[in-house]
Amino acid sequence: MIATTILSRTGIIYCFLLLLLSSWNAAAQIVPLETFIEDMVSRHGFNKLELTQLFAKTKVYNSILKIMNRTTSGKGRPWYRYRSNFITDHRISEGTEFWRQHAAALSRAEATYGVPAEIIIAIIGVETIYGKNTGDLPVLDALTTIAFHYPRRAEFFRSELEEFLLLTREEKLNPRLPTGSYAGAMGLGQFMPSSFRKYAVDFDGDGKRDIWDNFTDAIGSVANYFHGYGWQTGQPVILATQVRPEAINSLLSAEFKPLFSLKQLKQQGLLFQDERLDNQLGMLIDLETELGTAYWVGFENFYVITRYNRSENYAMAVYQLAQEIANIYYAQSH
Repeated sequence: MIATTILSRTGIIYCFLLLLLSSWNAAAQIVPLETFIEDMVSRHGFNKLELTQLFAKTKVYNSILKIMNRTTSGKGRPWYRYRSNFITDHRISEGTEFWRQHAAALSRAEATYGVPAEIIIAIIGVETIYGKNTGDLPVLDALTTIAFHYPRRAEFFRSELEEFLLLTREEKLNPRLPTGSYAGAMGLGQFMPSSFRKYAVDFDGDGKRDIWDNFTDAIGSVANYFHGYGWQTGQPVILATQVRPEAINSLLSAEFKPLFSLKQLKQQGLLFQDERLDNQLGMLIDLETELGTAYWVGFENFYVITRYNRSENYAMAVYQLAQEIANIYYAQSH
């Protein structure tokens, strides 16, 4: 009895220490705003008083923190439910109209960066319904809320906040004015600040990189993003396949990246008939349909789409929306 009590108390103390250590670790990830400001001053030459006054006017959004907690817990929707939100008649018809309205910019982007027009359109369609829903939250407030009030992602969002302040200085923008999503994603293509600085382009040559209101810049920027991540012009994205039942787990447990050739994957149990693609790198993709699990081979271009959003569902939605738009656009053009 005494031994049981001692063990029970020991367990309680151990659990308490674990919780305390977890709290310390979480708190350690939150850098004080004052430290962040000092860092921006010392590393990038910002004015301390101006930054202090700027952040004094920021608002912490509890609604953002609730969304962050919701999006980082639980399992994602099955593919067939996810698909129904994006592959719709409305989004397809709006996409074909978007193509007609911006055909010149899309054609030039495809020629410049090698990314098909329909992929560019589908990204903008999935992200913002072709610019109709780009987000109305102040980007500065959104990034500040997560960077200093959400330990789990604080480090990443501090980095994005740093990038945002740099881009507003470079682009001569008032940091209070740009708006975006709850996570600070901006414009028609929903670029995070780091992506903006690296991939946004002045595609119409007016001296500004405007991905909020300038469709030409947004189109060029999305194409440049895919080009920067290695889009392979004229190569496949994803194809349906079958796989030997005993090989499914081992093939799906591989790193989420096309590291093996189809010839090697076939040797491991992939049942893919086209030998012309044997030298292509690929990976097994499984998605839940209403009839059960279906399998595809995702190639390098599929992986590139996931660099926009690391989700098989997302990448497949972009690809299938692009295909639907292209089918109707070309049918109506002839």
